[in-house]
Amino acid sequence: MGKFVITLRKNGEFQFNLKATNGQVILTSEGYTTKAACLNGVESVKKNAPIVERFEIKEAKNGKPFFNLKASNGQVVGSSQMYASERTMKQGIESVMKNAPEAPVVEELD
Repeated sequence: MGKFVITLRKNGEFQFNLKATNGQVILTSEGYTTKAACLNGVESVKKNAPIVERFEIKEAKNGKPFFNLKASNGQVVGSSQMYASERTMKQGIESVMKNAPEAPVVEELD
């Protein structure tokens, strides 16, 4: 099972990464000013991850595919890494859909 890992950025903002069972980061959040807001972001990912229509497929300037997960209001709640191919990106989406809903939250704030 995957897990959400909450960390503190150098600028003092909180962020989370959703990690797959193998430890690979499959979704990263924006920076949040409070831990409570970060935890709300985690809950939004858990709620929206099972809904395939909430995934927005994008292409970076370098041509590599990636995706955003959006909340019902259209706000991006997480972004993926850049992928080598569309096939591997789709596997990333499947991994988020599978791992996020039941993933525990772990804090690594040191």
